[in-house]
Formats: sequence, C-alpha cells, structure tokens
Amino acid sequence: MGLAFVLMWSSAFTSARIIVADAPALAALSVRFALSGLAGVALAKLLGQSWNFTRTQWKSIVLFGLCQNVAYLGLYFLAMRTVEASLAAVLASSMPLVVALLSTLILRETPKPMAIFGLVLGFMGVLIIMRTRLSSGSDLVGIAMCSVGTVALAIAMLAVRSTNAGGNVLMVVGVQSLIGSIVLAVLSPAIDTYELTMSAKLVWAMLYTTFVPGLMATWIWFKLVERIGTVKSAAFHFLNPFFGVAIAALLLGEHVSQWDIYGVLTIMAGILAVQMSKA
Repeated sequence: MGLAFVLMWSSAFTSARIIVADAPALAALSVRFALSGLAGVALAKLLGQSWNFTRTQWKSIVLFGLCQNVAYLGLYFLAMRTVEASLAAVLASSMPLVVALLSTLILRETPKPMAIFGLVLGFMGVLIIMRTRLSSGSDLVGIAMCSVGTVALAIAMLAVRSTNAGGNVLMVVGVQSLIGSIVLAVLSPAIDTYELTMSAKLVWAMLYTTFVPGLMATWIWFKLVERIGTVKSAAFHFLNPFFGVAIAALLLGEHVSQWDIYGVLTIMAGILAVQMSKA
C-alpha cells in the first residue's frame, strides 16, 4: 500500500504539468475534484458508508479539503504553469520535514537529536536543488507558491489525525474532494485565463489525475494511516523525491542535473532520519 501510494502521488506532478499546459489550472482542478468526489461518494454509498460525521470530524474533513485540495493543489497547479514537474515534486516531497517542524513549533513536541539532524539535512537538500534551478532560470514566484502549498499540505496531514474515518474512509475522500471542487470553482473566474486546447493527451491526463492520484491514492493514504499510523505511513514519503523526479524525466523529458541528484538523495536521507526518530 505504501509503495502504491508513493508511485501514484509522485506521478501526479507529471500529469498536472500536462493539464495546465492546455487548460485553465483552477477550473481543471475543480472539474477533477467534482468527478473524483461524486465517484467517491457514490461508491461509498453503494458500500453502505455514511456521511453522518461528528462535528469534530466535519471540522477535520473541511480543513483537510481546504488545505490539501484548495491551498496545496490549487497553488501547485498554478505554479506548474512555469515550474517543472520534477521541481514541484521535490518541493512537495519535503512535506514530512514541514510536518516535523510544525509539530515542534505549534504542537510543542520535543524533537529528538535524530529529528533535528534530519530536518537540517532535508532542508539543505531542498536548498541545493532550489539554488541549481534558480540559477538555470526557474520561476521564483512559482517556487514560492509551491512552498506555501507544501505548508498547507503539512497542515492537512496533521488534520488527518483527528478525522478518525473508521469504516467511512471512501466517503471522507469523496466529501473532501467535493469541498475542494466548490471552493476552486468560486476562485477560478478571478484567477484563471480561460484558454483550452483539447487533445487526447489532455483527456487522458485529466482522467488519470482524477481517479488515480485524486481518488485512489487519497483512499490508500487514509487506509494506510488507519493500518499502521501516521508516523510509519509518513516514512514512505522519503521515496517521493526520487520517484517524482524520475517520472518527470521519463515521461516529460525534463533535465536532471548532477546537483539535482545530490539534492534528492539529501532530502531522502533527511526525511528518513526524521521518521526514524519517531519509531
């Protein structure tokens, strides 16, 4: 389950890069969430799942939907009009480091020496890659949008802890997708430029992004957290930098420099150290 999640999650940046090249970013993302949300809720109903959540669960679901689907993915879709899929994947992959940092600053969790070492190492890897990409002309505004989006994703991951979906995981996935779709549809007219170039590539990318990273990967993540806990589940994120860069290079032909490889390995080592400190 962990490896399947990593492959699906890492591939989403490549498919998103294809989508935003030919369609308005937020509008496309809203359509994606509408499709995955309706499919998720319908399947959940067929399986006998309920949307009668407690007030605390509703708060967590709404927060998760806003942070992951609107802030994180919305900012990333906008950024990937100018930012390479491989760079976006690396920045998003630093999420476990941000979770560890927020847990220390906000939740007042005392980090172990191994966690501090991992945080320093991981963020050094991010700086190595950002320095290389900025010197080669990567868009600074796009990178800033990705950075803010990563913080939003980290908050969403912290919100998962209080969702406690139980046997209604698929319903939670569907509902939080619909929340994201509605908010993005409201924001789209003020932000998007409505230019659409229809192609088979765009259709396939939309379908893949909607049902594989959008629906299946999110469901697998919830089930994985339920099965082995947040800390152990998050350990799989240390593989995301490698797979995110590899898939973008393979499918989009994006250039990967020697310094990119050094940075990816450093981030992976940092994430692994942070997760080992929690074992």
